[in-house]
Amino acid sequence: MTALPQLRIPATYMRGGTSKGVFFRLEDLPPAARVPGPARDRLLQRVIGSPDPYGKQTDGMGGATSSTSKCVIVSPSSRPGHDVDYLYGQVSIDADFVDWSGNCGNLSTAAGAFAIHAGYVDPASVGADGLCTVRIWQANIGKTILAHVPVSGGQVQEDGDFELDGVTFPAAEIVLEFLDPADDGEGDAGGAMFPTGQLVDTLEVAGVGTLQATLITAGIPTVFVNAADLGYDGTELQPAINGDTTALARLEAVRVAGALRMGLIRTAAEAATRQHTPKVAFVAPSRAYAASSGKAVAAEDIDLNVRAMSMGKLHHAMMGTASVAIAAAAAVPGTLVNLAAGGGVRDVVRFGHPSGTLRVGATVAQVDGQWTVTRAVMSRSARILMEGAVRVPAATL
Repeated sequence: MTALPQLRIPATYMRGGTSKGVFFRLEDLPPAARVPGPARDRLLQRVIGSPDPYGKQTDGMGGATSSTSKCVIVSPSSRPGHDVDYLYGQVSIDADFVDWSGNCGNLSTAAGAFAIHAGYVDPASVGADGLCTVRIWQANIGKTILAHVPVSGGQVQEDGDFELDGVTFPAAEIVLEFLDPADDGEGDAGGAMFPTGQLVDTLEVAGVGTLQATLITAGIPTVFVNAADLGYDGTELQPAINGDTTALARLEAVRVAGALRMGLIRTAAEAATRQHTPKVAFVAPSRAYAASSGKAVAAEDIDLNVRAMSMGKLHHAMMGTASVAIAAAAAVPGTLVNLAAGGGVRDVVRFGHPSGTLRVGATVAQVDGQWTVTRAVMSRSARILMEGAVRVPAATL
């Protein structure tokens, strides 16, 4: 056997919010991987170390969780009024596929910072000190994101005192604005915020029974159900869910039923190759609990509790895109999220998640009898962890 040298591909390993992933400039990828298709998927899988039947991703950059099995491709945007195109791939840990069906809100933060690091933003726009607004075209779902990135000395400022529950160390705050974030999950800018036309639907879930659900497509397609209907109180942490195979199967059944009702899949079998979307989240009225760090969360400090599933497991904090869905649903009177938060009209909500709390806002309105969301806002942070090159066996391509 002739031994070939490994491929060396420039890359940057970044944390964004409570996620981290491997970032590439499109032009740095091998030619075969610069376009969508099997070659690109194989490359990203090999970079991350998937598919791995051991579920550890030991031979790659992945961290064996949905929050750390991610790749991002960034390139200059040809779309007017935008700086960069940002494409996100959720790499399955143990199965042979890359899910391109949605965005990662957490890594959207890092995409803005990376755009400046990569030289994609006009230096005149970056400036010397202050905030640089990076206009991002989210290519998976066809939406605009504004990342307000702090700059010091003409470079991205990463140090700061902004604290984000789920991230151990403070960093500089990056404010994200998701513009017109309602989407049908297929990149259709005209997608309805509530695809069934109902604020609350009745789902028949195999092996579970009948559940009330709010089905929404803001940020990312999400199925919200009441925690109590599943036998939970909304204060659960990862061990209570992720170690219970029966619970995981029931929650996946809820996800499949919601995906079918939302029209995201045609058959239940298709859900196996669409793990990234929709998300399932269960909500409950505010209640005190101890976060995974041991931090006490008081009932009066939050409006409600939310727990969300990501790639078949309970997320350790909250996905950024799901946070957009929470903010939008909370702002519409009558949804399960709004009712769990106490009902009424609100444009800001603070919710509890396994790692602590998060405050998000959304602007909604009724137009011709249809609810729309025009903007969602949240704060995150981002930091380069390592930069240089990743290596993969030459036989990958």
